[in-house]
Order: sequence, then C-alpha cells, then structure tokens
Amino acid sequence: MRKPRNFDADLKALDDKARKLKTRKVRQLGELVIATGADALSADELAGALIVLAETKEAGKREAWAKRGVAFFQGRSRRVAPATGRDADVAPTQPSGAHPASSRKSAT
Repeated sequence: MRKPRNFDADLKALDDKARKLKTRKVRQLGELVIATGADALSADELAGALIVLAETKEAGKREAWAKRGVAFFQGRSRRVAPATGRDADVAPTQPSGAHPASSRKSAT
C-alpha cells in the first residue's frame, strides 16, 4: 500500500516557492528600473510610460523596443546613454562581463 500524500505540506511548499519567485521578480524589476536610469523619473511618470507601453499594439514599435532592450542587455546602449549624475555602481540584472555603466560616474 502507498504512503498517504500530505497535500497540505505540498500546497504550503508550492505557496512558499511562488512567494519566493514573486519576490525575485519584483527585485529584478527594481534592478532593471535602476540600471536603465528610469529611477530618475517620478513614480507617476514611470507608471504612465509603462501603461502606454503595455497598451501599444503596433508591432513595429514593439519590435523596435525589443531590439533596443536586447542591445541594452548586451551592454551597447549603456555605453552611449547620457550621464545622469547619479551613482551608477548598480549590479546589472543579467551578467554581461563588463560594467560600462560605471563610466558615467565621473560625468557629474
């Protein structure tokens, strides 16, 4: 005969895992906001921009944004981004080997 399964323990373990994943996602989104320099925007400006992005259905615009995002994660757009005068020693959300964002630090 099989050992009875403890469904309550399984559900609790799944709930804990889901909570950890959600926390990790929120942390990574915050790191992304900082890494892109969007933390210089007010919360209202950032929310408004994200709403417009989410509502946009034009494939051409979405494709252009996706290409720009790929370039960002490959490190190219961070090298050409204008200096913001803030501390740029933020860990990237994905490892890229180089830390080009630190070159903006002296441009204050």
